[in-house]
Amino acid sequence: MLPRAAICEYNGGGMQNGELKVQIRAFSEHDAAAVASLFYHTVHSVNAADYNEAQLNAWAPAEVLAEDWRHRFDGRLALVAIYCGEMVGFADMDVPQAYLDRLYVHRDYQRCGIATALCDALESACPAGAVIRVHASLTAEPFFVSRGYYVQARQTVSCRGVLMDNCLMCKKRA
Repeated sequence: MLPRAAICEYNGGGMQNGELKVQIRAFSEHDAAAVASLFYHTVHSVNAADYNEAQLNAWAPAEVLAEDWRHRFDGRLALVAIYCGEMVGFADMDVPQAYLDRLYVHRDYQRCGIATALCDALESACPAGAVIRVHASLTAEPFFVSRGYYVQARQTVSCRGVLMDNCLMCKKRA
């Protein structure tokens, strides 16, 4: 894998308008191991700036298995982002409820347009006028603000008995 700087500064055929050309496709059960690994490593690296070790371990415990991820997306629109044959992101939404549940991008591919591509695809599945909701981490809040979401409520939640802050954010789809 290329270092993040090399990926995001690459100006050849792998990028378009400063962003990576990624394949966005539906999640399949065969993606479960890659999703589990990406989830764990992203939380423990990207979110470490905003959450302490106990919070990170509660959010993404080391013992989470790929099998646990096989059915987490049942009944949801779940997408994965693939770049050069490697999973670099995933996201899912409960479309009838307009609830964006998860959005994770590989630590080496942050700020390369992958979260934007995943969100664009998920949001477009919601009907015009729908109020899209997400419980955003402190880390993800600026990204969602940049997409027109607003903070409806700040909250402290318990995750496996550990308290952590996040916020409920909303956006009305045009």
